[in-house]
Amino acid sequence: MQTQSNASDVAVIALGGNLAGAFASVRAALDAAVARMPQQGLFPLSVSRWWRSAAWPDPADPPFLNGVALVRTALDPQATLQALMALEADFSRRRSLPNAPRTLDLDLIAHGRTVMASPALTLPHPRAAERRFVMGPLAEIAPDWRHPLTGQTAQSLASSAAIGQDATPE
Repeated sequence: MQTQSNASDVAVIALGGNLAGAFASVRAALDAAVARMPQQGLFPLSVSRWWRSAAWPDPADPPFLNGVALVRTALDPQATLQALMALEADFSRRRSLPNAPRTLDLDLIAHGRTVMASPALTLPHPRAAERRFVMGPLAEIAPDWRHPLTGQTAQSLASSAAIGQDATPE
């Protein structure tokens, strides 16, 4: 495992879903997930609007709602990932096929300025910078956030993201 860390207690979490599950709507499920984050030691500082986009890679699946939260946490990156997985399980997340429809998808995009690669976790998230449905919401709440490896801002990454170019705020 390679790790380089710059002490910070702020993590970037991407939220998404395209199935309502036990909730009245996908929006209600995402709002509930944000509300439950403190129970996992994740305290939202800022949350983007929800952005709608076609499902990827299969646009025949229901469209997604996505957003980003900046959270304060005392958890280390591995514990943060475990907290996110526990929250997904609480929302009946099923891991079947990659990119299959789901009730809740929580991705740890960055944890402070930590750079690490392990079998369980890579930070920053290796594909987030390519996804407009992640970088657009992040640019909305933290346009000057800088990618820990490239130094590019969220605003710059949002404008150049190749995946999910149809993502727009609701």
